[in-house]
Amino acid sequence: MITASQIMTTELITLTPETEITRAAEILLSNRINGAPVVDERGRLVGILCQSDLVAQQKNIPVPTVFSLLEGYIQLSSRKIEKQVRKIAALTVAEAMTPDPVSVRPDTGIDAVAALMVDNSFHTLPVVDENKLVGIVGKEDVLKTLINPDTL
Repeated sequence: MITASQIMTTELITLTPETEITRAAEILLSNRINGAPVVDERGRLVGILCQSDLVAQQKNIPVPTVFSLLEGYIQLSSRKIEKQVRKIAALTVAEAMTPDPVSVRPDTGIDAVAALMVDNSFHTLPVVDENKLVGIVGKEDVLKTLINPDTL
């Protein structure tokens, strides 16, 4: 069985939580990647930042925070709204990233990797071993095994 360690990319492009959003966008675009893992100073995976997280900054949320009902006022408070507002106003990767992303181990089989990608619409999955980021598997990595599985 083919495992994540056999197909993962080990030359990683990573971000830190402190990276400015504009710099993160430049990194993703210049490297032509959909997303990048976010690691702390010890190399531990703390999040993932995808282009969709950055696109969210261009979104407007046309939801009032207060509305009137039967001549009374009701304040809206929703974690989902708060999260969207934070992403739109993000200045650093920490404010826009998805924290605690789904990851796989090096010995995870390609069938499980593919299932996670399909079932959750993931483009990439970080590969973590003993709490440290060691690689990343993208959809292209999985597709390459269909073309030439004997090269692994």
